[in-house]
Amino acid sequence: MTTALDSRGPSPLFAAQVDRRFSYFLYVPAEPRHVVVVVHGTQRMAERYRDAYRGFAEEHDCLVVAPLFPAGADEPGDLSGYKRLAFRGTRYDLVLLAMLEEIGVGGRRFHLHGFSGGGQFAHRFALLHAERLASVSIGAPGRVTRIDPDTPWWLGTADVLERFGRPVDVDGLRRVPVQMVVGAADTETREIAEPGLDAGGDTRIDRLRSLRANFEAHGIGVDFAVLPGIGHRGLQVQPEVHRFFAARLRGG
Repeated sequence: MTTALDSRGPSPLFAAQVDRRFSYFLYVPAEPRHVVVVVHGTQRMAERYRDAYRGFAEEHDCLVVAPLFPAGADEPGDLSGYKRLAFRGTRYDLVLLAMLEEIGVGGRRFHLHGFSGGGQFAHRFALLHAERLASVSIGAPGRVTRIDPDTPWWLGTADVLERFGRPVDVDGLRRVPVQMVVGAADTETREIAEPGLDAGGDTRIDRLRSLRANFEAHGIGVDFAVLPGIGHRGLQVQPEVHRFFAARLRGG
């Protein structure tokens, strides 16, 4: 039987066997010794993010997995269910882990990056599944979940055990290298306004800084980067993400 790893280079779009509403692109280098997962934002540009890692994949022997979570999968018009890991009975964190199992890398730690909506997914995944991560890069999330046992999900983590069947793994996350990255010109607030909520600030920069402060208050180190001249453009921050991942790969 042909598997997703049988061909080198960029793959076609594979349906996930765990749930065929969802799918993934791969880039398979000559020697796939490491795994990088790149999660798209609201516009679902999974293939473009995969393609941004072609050279990186060959240079660093990384299998690149770019999942695609289509809009409206659980409810007509829904754009954001995947960002909060669970929506209308779908556990998006478990869908990703099942994808990795069927690809054949389910037992391996992986490097995770997401930008915008993908950044929301990435930091929430890290809160629950630190044991699966070699590192995590969180790019410009519009809304953040801070470690807060007094505030319910998604703003805090008070009811995580009840919602997800597992607690927040703060101790595990302390052992995971964490990057937070955002453009210095990423200051538009129209799409992320949360009137009446303590969302950590008005802009994505403010909110990412509040997330960094929260992580650091819990002993979680953060490599924080605000990139000059860049707005809300996920492909433009990838060189900084590549730098972060490359340093982790060199360090083993």
